[in-house]
Amino acid sequence: MAESHIKKLENIIIPAVEALGYDVVRLLMNAGTLQVMAEPLDGRIMTIEDCTLVSRALSALLDVEDPIAETYMLEISSPGLERPLRTKDFPRFAGLIARVETTSLLDGRRRFTGPIRACNAEGVVIETDDGPVHIPFTAMAKARLTGDEAMPSSSARKKAEKKNNRKQKLHEENED
Repeated sequence: MAESHIKKLENIIIPAVEALGYDVVRLLMNAGTLQVMAEPLDGRIMTIEDCTLVSRALSALLDVEDPIAETYMLEISSPGLERPLRTKDFPRFAGLIARVETTSLLDGRRRFTGPIRACNAEGVVIETDDGPVHIPFTAMAKARLTGDEAMPSSSARKKAEKKNNRKQKLHEENED
């Protein structure tokens, strides 16, 4: 779907969803499905009832506005654990693990995974296994949480596993 068509949908959908007390996290038209990912503005968890409320309101609005020529299905969802991250989301999720892809090489790579360590108007700092990396927002292709918030970075995880293995060996040796 053309960028201008998505903008038209955004201009119809976003104000309506915000008027209901929700924020549109993502809006996609994919294979005949209009996907609207939303979350409550008050920070609570999105429930089935919330999805139903947004779905009914948007269905009625889209029937009147009729912005999509072809047949489509409307799908309302919550962001979930592996939610996409927008620029405004990074401060809120500081400390959690994110996966960021860039539009071009940055420090010799395009994919970065690690805890969000800092954020300012220009970009975000991700703590990777190789150290902290500043990623400008203008260089981001996409970003999302990994759902591994409870998991430390892989190097910390490996160190913890080695330590646990050593403890287990010592324990087994002491039992003999």
